Amino acid sequence: MTCMPKLMLLALSAALILPAQSRKPRIAVGGISHESDSFSPTLTRLADFGWPGLKDADFLAVSEKASTTLAGYIEGARRHNLDLIPALFATATPGGPLTRETFDTLSAELIRRLQAIPDLDGILLALHGAMVVEGHPHGDEELMRRIRTAVGRRIPINVVHDFHANISPEIVELTTALITYKECPHLDPKERGIQAARIMAGTVSGEWKPVQVLVKPPMILNLIHHDTYKLPLKPIVDASKELEKQPGVLAASVPGGYQWGDVKWVGPGALVITNGDRVLAEREAARLSQMLIELQPRLKMNLPDPAGAVRLAMAASKFPVALIDTGDNIGGGSAGDSTFVLAELLKQKAQGWVVTIADPAAVDAAIAAGLGGSFDMPVGGKTDGFHGSPVRVKGRVRSLHSGQYIETEVRHGGARYHDMGQTAVIEAEGSTRDLQNLLLVTRKRSSPNSLHQLISNGVYPERQKILVVKGTIAPRAAYEPVAARLIEVDSPGVTAVNPKRFTFKNARRPLFGLE
Repeated sequence: MTCMPKLMLLALSAALILPAQSRKPRIAVGGISHESDSFSPTLTRLADFGWPGLKDADFLAVSEKASTTLAGYIEGARRHNLDLIPALFATATPGGPLTRETFDTLSAELIRRLQAIPDLDGILLALHGAMVVEGHPHGDEELMRRIRTAVGRRIPINVVHDFHANISPEIVELTTALITYKECPHLDPKERGIQAARIMAGTVSGEWKPVQVLVKPPMILNLIHHDTYKLPLKPIVDASKELEKQPGVLAASVPGGYQWGDVKWVGPGALVITNGDRVLAEREAARLSQMLIELQPRLKMNLPDPAGAVRLAMAASKFPVALIDTGDNIGGGSAGDSTFVLAELLKQKAQGWVVTIADPAAVDAAIAAGLGGSFDMPVGGKTDGFHGSPVRVKGRVRSLHSGQYIETEVRHGGARYHDMGQTAVIEAEGSTRDLQNLLLVTRKRSSPNSLHQLISNGVYPERQKILVVKGTIAPRAAYEPVAARLIEVDSPGVTAVNPKRFTFKNARRPLFGLE
């Protein structure tokens, strides 16, 4: 018998003692994120996602300084010793449903890149939760189904959704841990990314065995009530935060839902994740769901139409007044070129107003006229038949800009870099030296989540009397500090907050808020 060297015996003994896996867990990160309005006639295509041209690592490098979910994944990986491997992240400005080609192409590429990662231990995905696709009303669910088929059941997949996710029981079954933003305006995406990464670390180490329970109350929670920093929703959000301090509870989410997604499971929900304790998860999810149901008597809507809103703004004693143009909520998927409020400002001869409208043709005309040149053309109302007719605006070109700006504060969604394309500021007729009527025409739609949308173009909100804001809840973090009053407007459009303007075909019934 041959004697084995002593050093080799020591090495073999050490191998029996040391863990088999001493490397960092390899975690893929990526996603396809889109908020899709089922009622928009404008489909979302590959070019809207910047395809082709999406690169592997770029989205992590861009995200690192932001306050997004991806930034949270990066920070969470640092804290919990995870090795993040970029796959594919594709996102587009909210709009109509994705074409089947768009979804098939992006999902196939994401899966291809996931499968190309060797020794994969887990996946972290940033998915909006309100994606609609031609032929697949619940796009996020279909994406998860395809990913699960490709990678199998063994690999844990943690997902972070937006607060406006329409969560289905099926997507909960397909994920290991699914959590949503708690806040609206969304100031906590980074925190949720960190939380999901922490749960991933506990899962791959074997310390935690996540159990998820979803309860969906039969209701729509209208978007005008989605401000989580105020009543009536704040106590429920606070309750979810307190629940996460309880031993054994890994996460508690109470998403508000997305009311323009015509899907079976439209509406809010209560989703609780525990460490192996299904009874605890069921009890607490039911409790949070009941809190949502008990809100129903307080969920009333009585908003002025555009004409009434402009009259209220003009009669105000303190300024500026922000008119929240809910029907043209760009962050919800609208066109960004609604003219209902602009038409009323001109008709009622208001002064000191600011309106931003996405209109590439108007930008071209302003560039052709040059600085100080005259401007006279119909603006807005050119995308579809839902957002009014073009309104003639006369004036002069006050300034021209690139439309790019940076938001250094944490604002809705956490994005840092913004681009609304070439932008022209038109000083419209009726302006005085102290009260200027200013129309910003942009090449791209851009949700007004930052005051720098205006300031970067030489427009100072505090000097104006009326600020027209194309959103609902998202702009509040930026506009509440400067506005003396915010007035929500019941304006038409594909994001109108009045559900009676739409016909739902797929939503389960009955649902409070739709009946």
